[in-house]
Amino acid sequence: MTNAVNHNVSAGTSAAARIALLAAASCLLAACHRAPPPAAPAALVLALPVHSDAGSNGGGVVRHPVEVTARYSNTMSFRVPGKLIERRVRLGDAVKQGQVIARLDPIDAQKQEASAKAALSAAEHRLAFAQQQLDRDKAQSEQNLIAANQLEQTQDAFTTALAARDQAAAQWVVARNTLQYNTLVADHDGVITSENADTGQVVSAGQAVYGLAWTGDRDVILDAAEGELGRISVGQAATVTFPVLPNHEFAARVREISPAADPQSRTYRVKLTMTEPAQEVRLGMTGDATLSAVASANSTDPDPPTYTVPATALFHKDNSPALWVVEGSSATLQLRPVKVGLYSDRSTLITAGLHEGDVVVLAGVHTVYAGQHVKPVRPLFDSQALSDGQNRSDDQNRVGAAGSVAAR
Repeated sequence: MTNAVNHNVSAGTSAAARIALLAAASCLLAACHRAPPPAAPAALVLALPVHSDAGSNGGGVVRHPVEVTARYSNTMSFRVPGKLIERRVRLGDAVKQGQVIARLDPIDAQKQEASAKAALSAAEHRLAFAQQQLDRDKAQSEQNLIAANQLEQTQDAFTTALAARDQAAAQWVVARNTLQYNTLVADHDGVITSENADTGQVVSAGQAVYGLAWTGDRDVILDAAEGELGRISVGQAATVTFPVLPNHEFAARVREISPAADPQSRTYRVKLTMTEPAQEVRLGMTGDATLSAVASANSTDPDPPTYTVPATALFHKDNSPALWVVEGSSATLQLRPVKVGLYSDRSTLITAGLHEGDVVVLAGVHTVYAGQHVKPVRPLFDSQALSDGQNRSDDQNRVGAAGSVAAR
């Protein structure tokens, strides 16, 4: 009886073990035939192929906003202090050389002039008396009627009277000029460009009262960054256009380049002169100037192609500038070092490191990584807008918008 029970128990244990082994084997077989996880979807990036600037801007021309100014201008002010009692011109008025444009209260200056004139008259009378006394003493001295020291005293009195007369005459001239300085006249023909003092105001000597732009030659000025000076030279040809004159183009040439940068903007002032000035071009008008590329006189080799990309596309590799480029077949990102020829607030000029047709990531460069599988998406707007100063957060929002449209 005991043996039968043991035999039944052993048989049950063996069956349970076999069932467990079969279950484990089934699990292993199921694990071996499990499907691999799906690959991550390609990330959407804003990217466009780049093209050489030679075909779009004529070989790297320089474009700048400009303003029309008078070649010569000055601040008009009184040479003496006083109370402003009259202004005869207003902002925008044309004036002629010698025209009276303002006056100070002349009462004090008139009295000073009268006092100086009276002092001169008195000095002239004393000089005449000293001259008569000297003539008498000379005649008496020749006859030995007076002592020699008396003649010397008379000569000294005459010399003193002569110096006093000259001093009084000079003081009268100064007083007369001071009276004239109470009237402000235009030094040149021109246009009043500013009013800096009001009637009734007490002004100091040299304080600005008017601004005067001289009639004649006019300059078209622009401010160039340091990196652009290599492409600008004196005598370089340019074309100037104005939005208010849409059907006109004006030829100009570079006349002057400032040797020092402006301490505030760190830009260099460049002055252009229009070849044929036109009456419709007025002071203060704004427009655009296109400067032709400077030809290299020492080299006949063609310039290497350059590419302009938005400033939002620029990244870095170590300490060098770089761009994210989409590899054509694998659609993966590669960080490619480039050489920058010019930085600006809206765009970057690439002189080396890119090739025609390379697909470059335009925005969101801080959110991608090397080797990432991506899907280039064209912007939903003009690609030039990327270079117009948008920040990277806006660019990333546009990437999400582009992804939503592509998913649809």
